[in-house]
Amino acid sequence: MHPLAKKAFSLQAAGKLEASLETFAALLAEQPNDPLSHYYYASSLDRLGKERQAVPHYEQAIALGLSGDDLEGALLGLGSTYRVLGEYGKAEKTLRKGCSLFPHSKSLQVFLAMALYNNSKHSEAMERLLYTIADTTNDTALKSYEKAIRFYADKLDTVWDQ
Repeated sequence: MHPLAKKAFSLQAAGKLEASLETFAALLAEQPNDPLSHYYYASSLDRLGKERQAVPHYEQAIALGLSGDDLEGALLGLGSTYRVLGEYGKAEKTLRKGCSLFPHSKSLQVFLAMALYNNSKHSEAMERLLYTIADTTNDTALKSYEKAIRFYADKLDTVWDQ
């Protein structure tokens, strides 16, 4: 890891977010074509509530070939950022791409559910959340209803009265 990145992460861990951002900015100035530098800078902006400024750096990180866990994090960060900025269509598209590339990511599923909610796709949002709950819960009471939760997840609008 680049020494400036190490320094910036240490500053973040110490709660010095502005200093961390400045250090990531220096790293980006030194390595303007490095996808990780853009990703780190975008994430740092995001932590400080500077979402609109983070967007082009998330986009650039992805365009420059970010991969693996970092790509997963960037897609989640970008999708979430689009959502909080009210760009729900872009949020959904980005988070769907993330879910397609990283189908086992529960975080992406949950953030996609939020974007779906904002896009008035309530049934799909609930379905994703219910499956995520069924997949991840350790609550013994919920576990006892896992089969029912899975069964009803995509049938919430069905009326069973005959």
